Amino acid sequence: MALIRGGGQALTNDVFPKVATGRPLGLDWLALRGEDPAEAAALSQSGSGSCHGRTDQMDADKNVAVITGASQGIGAALVQAYRERGYRVIGTARSVKPTKDPDILFVPGDIADRKTAERVISEGVARFGRIDTLVNNAGIFIAKPFTQYTEADYAATIAVNTSGFFHITQLALMEMEKRGSGHVVQITTSLVDQANSKVPSVLASLTKGGLNAATKSLAIEYARRGIRVNAVAPGIVKTPMHPAETHAALSAMHPLGRMGEISDIIQAVLFLEDAHFVTGEILHVDGGQSAGH
Repeated sequence: MALIRGGGQALTNDVFPKVATGRPLGLDWLALRGEDPAEAAALSQSGSGSCHGRTDQMDADKNVAVITGASQGIGAALVQAYRERGYRVIGTARSVKPTKDPDILFVPGDIADRKTAERVISEGVARFGRIDTLVNNAGIFIAKPFTQYTEADYAATIAVNTSGFFHITQLALMEMEKRGSGHVVQITTSLVDQANSKVPSVLASLTKGGLNAATKSLAIEYARRGIRVNAVAPGIVKTPMHPAETHAALSAMHPLGRMGEISDIIQAVLFLEDAHFVTGEILHVDGGQSAGH
């Protein structure tokens, strides 16, 4: 069995032998440079032109992104990519490492638990004042023949992929509505549109397919409120979960003849971030898998 938290696909030894293995998955920098001390004091007392006030305003104007499944793989790369764009970032995962970056807030917890979603949004707003983007990257992928799925497989997949999406998206949209703008992106899978007999994955189709449908529904519901909703549907992405000796076989499953890189998914998400006339889109980043074989 392969169990993954995060985007992309995985294969299993029992389904596709020797091709893949699965593993569960102060203010010291605010100096008044070159200003006359007396003038600076006067400005501060009058409440106009204070450096602190200017900095607070600058911080308030920075966009804020929420990333789920942020501890590794695609999620960790998304955190870095949004920071490089000047966003402040709120990341969540079951376990997250501390950071010294004051513009990153990590909130540990199980995304399937609504209390985690409540903490992520409330602590994020308290820290940064706004929510502009949500990337629903967290997910479980279990590849098995349909009759071999257990009740535990079903419950876990529904809890993370569907309930996790529902809770945090609902709360994030409430914050976005206050500003009249925002962007939500789901990481789903191309298997929803192009089933593969070598990768039986009904639970992924059931849950991630549901997210694709929800993406279109929410895009229409929130279009007039200034909020866009899109999805990225990856193929098989090269991560440590797929040993190097499996790469040739996995690459052959894509018409382009290679596996996806984490950077391919990041570029797709950032493309959608910048594409302000695009909403309701399911962007396939799968080396041509969704087009055919």
